[in-house]
Amino acid sequence: MTVTTPDEAATAEHAGADALVVQGSEAGAHRGSFADDDGGGLGLLVLLQLVRMELPFVASGGLMTRSAVAAVLAARASAAQLGTAFLLSPEAGTHDVHRAALRGDAETALTRAFTGRSARGIVNRFMREHGDAPHAYPEIHHLTAPLRAAAREHGDPDAVNLWAGQAYRLARELPAADLVRELSPR
Repeated sequence: MTVTTPDEAATAEHAGADALVVQGSEAGAHRGSFADDDGGGLGLLVLLQLVRMELPFVASGGLMTRSAVAAVLAARASAAQLGTAFLLSPEAGTHDVHRAALRGDAETALTRAFTGRSARGIVNRFMREHGDAPHAYPEIHHLTAPLRAAAREHGDPDAVNLWAGQAYRLARELPAADLVRELSPR
């Protein structure tokens, strides 16, 4: 089960989870939280220290370098899960407009603008203009899907969800196998 707070971890343990994916607020895309609240959440290293279960857990959120992977393993994680790190890999199905944004330097933020559920992405015009989007997943997702598809087709980065974790600027254009070798602690 994916958890984003110590309370969620306790709930997951009581529900019989065999393992936890502990997701810090740095993570890109949709939050793996039980509730879609307005809080920014806890950073991964803080969260790893506060989750005191004996269950094995996988650390997720903002991991882009070998030293970051080593840090979460040193903080008791059994493994590391990376997402944004692979978005520029040739094997990734990342759209060209998204790839171009990943090569930029804009900030990231949490938004409900594209789907009605909190997700972290690279800030663009749509996010800025719809910062007050309601908690309405999947209705907002279905409402904005045609707009997002048209924006991708026309190469418009200002109307596309550009999911990315906070450390996306460290993404590299390497084949996935090479990236895994480089990120593995020695």
